[in-house]
Amino acid sequence: MYVRYKQVEALNREEVSIILKLNQIGLGLGLISCLGLCIVANFQKTTLIQAHITGAVLTFGMGIIYLLLHTIISYKMQPAIHGIGIFWIRCTLLIWCAGSILSMFVSSLALYNTIPTIEMAMKLHWNPSDKGYKLHMVSTISEWSLAFSFLSYFLTYIRDFQKISLHAEVDLCSETLYDGLPGLERNGERRALLAGSL
Repeated sequence: MYVRYKQVEALNREEVSIILKLNQIGLGLGLISCLGLCIVANFQKTTLIQAHITGAVLTFGMGIIYLLLHTIISYKMQPAIHGIGIFWIRCTLLIWCAGSILSMFVSSLALYNTIPTIEMAMKLHWNPSDKGYKLHMVSTISEWSLAFSFLSYFLTYIRDFQKISLHAEVDLCSETLYDGLPGLERNGERRALLAGSL
């Protein structure tokens, strides 16, 4: 997300525009979405369902707004920066994502109203005869569809990222990390921290 932010910023450097504002908001939302992904990964549904759901809302809720902003940015950047085709592809993926979120939200809400939350969270294996099985299947398929729509959207950045280069450079201002301690000499490596064309 940061790479995309820097790319949009560099492509629109000459003008102060709505694109730069949307790009800054998108970076913030993208970082919140990443935080949500960390929460989802660290709090499994079977251990602490409230944290898992909070993380999912942050990931997908903020994520879809991020996708919306970058779809608008794609629209605003054409035809000068890229063609309208990429806008329509991103718009289609955004609609797919929105449909998946809506389907997952409705089916999950209906499922939680059918089965108590704690009982449902602890249920690992579902049989077709179980109460709420169909709602569980719709919710699960919607969740996977949502994940694939997100990944597909980010794959549209491949061609954009092939046209940029990032570099990291470290300039040492001192031989040590100490402030003026006498008698300390730096031993060991004196080469740059990063080599190559990062």
